[in-house]
This record gives sequence, structure tokens and C-alpha cells, in this order.
Amino acid sequence: MTTIRFAHPISDEIRARVLAELQAIEARHDVHVLFACESGSRGWGFASPDSDYDVRFLYVHKLDWYLKVEAQRDVIELPIDDELDISGWELRKALQLLRGSNPTLFEWLDSPVIYREDAALAAQLRALAPDFFSSRKGRWHYLAMAHKNFRGYLQGERVRLKKYLYVIRPLLAAQWVDAGRGMPPMRFAELADAMVTDLTLRDEINQLLTVKMSTGEAEYGARFPLIHAFIEQNLNLDSAPADYKKPQGDDAALDRLLFDAVHAATQ
Repeated sequence: MTTIRFAHPISDEIRARVLAELQAIEARHDVHVLFACESGSRGWGFASPDSDYDVRFLYVHKLDWYLKVEAQRDVIELPIDDELDISGWELRKALQLLRGSNPTLFEWLDSPVIYREDAALAAQLRALAPDFFSSRKGRWHYLAMAHKNFRGYLQGERVRLKKYLYVIRPLLAAQWVDAGRGMPPMRFAELADAMVTDLTLRDEINQLLTVKMSTGEAEYGARFPLIHAFIEQNLNLDSAPADYKKPQGDDAALDRLLFDAVHAATQ
């Protein structure tokens, strides 16, 4: 069976630049960066030559930040430049999102491109994540994402080609959840290798990947007929769940993780 193409192009120069930016963030905001990864197409494995570097990170403040009456800003965002798109979440915010089964955070933790991490904390987060994963919420998140991109970008005879992957990836992630496999992997090739069994469809996906990975982000082209038919046959958007079963994760474990991380940053 044909293997699905993938690549994670991060040069030594870019990696060094990202690490320097993270150090500058720590100095400017008096925080400690605990984890930083690639979250976009370079993490998914199908970047175009002109794709941005979508760097996402988690950070912790010193103790006094947590002891103020007024709520403080819990996001750090750098202005997007010609290549780098860098932003991060404060750890308490991230843990609240983890408790709420946030699919984006699960993807960050599974990114194949890690710029920096506190190994012990990252291991704790990855160990806790499955207990807080909600299949209902995750499935809805991915199906809604696929539906939005399909309706917004793939209706004409000529389409923005990269948007096919922004539909196929979440659609396959929803199917992964439906199959009882738990949290979907971030890397697209892993999803497609597991979920796409039709050999001709796999070949056409690889053709699309070849185009995406060799041309610009804004490239338009004719429809890919098998991919388009697959999407139309499988993209059935349910109504949003009014409620979903609360994951069985231990909230106290999140409290302990936050306490330990803040305590370590204060030493």
C-alpha cells in the first residue's frame, strides 16, 4: 500500500531563530517557557515552501502574578513577521483548556516538531491528556472545521488547493474518533495511513501533497475528483452537542501540576 507523503522542514537557522525569540519573550515578560512546538502545516507534515512557522508555547509566571486580585492577561502574542507566527498560553489557561477537552492543546502535545520542553512537565501533560479527552467534543470540533473550510473554499471548479488538506485532515480525525481510537494524531500522514484504505484515493492524496509541498500557499487549481467525492460523501455535519460527557480526568492532578510548575519558576 502506498505510504502517505510527509515532511517537517525546520532548518537549523529557523530553529535557532525560534529559540532566540523564546528567550527574548522570557526576558521581556518575566516568564518561563515550559514547552514550544510547531502547530501548523509544518507540524501536520505538508508545508508549502512559503508556509509560516506557527510556533505555539506554554509558559508560567512567577508566584506574585498568581496572587493578584485582578485577572491578568494569559496570552502572549508576537506580531506576525515575514516567517514567524509565535503565540503562547499561560499554563493555568492551558490546564483549564485541557480540562475542557480542547483539541488544539492535544495537537500541540503531539506535535512532531518540538522546539523546547520541560521533559517532566511535558510527560505529565501527555499522560493526563487521554483522561480529559471527550470524543463527542473532539468529533464536533473536527467536523465543524472540515465543514467550514469545504463550504468556504472548495465550491468552484477551481479551488485553493491547500484547503483540501484543511478539510481532509479534520474529516479523517473525526473518523479516527468514530473508530474508537481516542485522540487523533497531529501528523496528517499517520491519520491518512490508518483511515484511507482506497488505493486510488491514497494515490490522489499523494498527488495533492506533492503539489502542496512544492508550490505556494495561495496556489489554485482544478478539483481533485476522488478527494472531492470522498469529502462530499463523508462530510455529514451533526448538530453541535448541547452537552458532552465530562471527561474522567482528575482535576486535582492539574492543580498539583500547576503548583509544582509555579513553585519551580519561583526558585
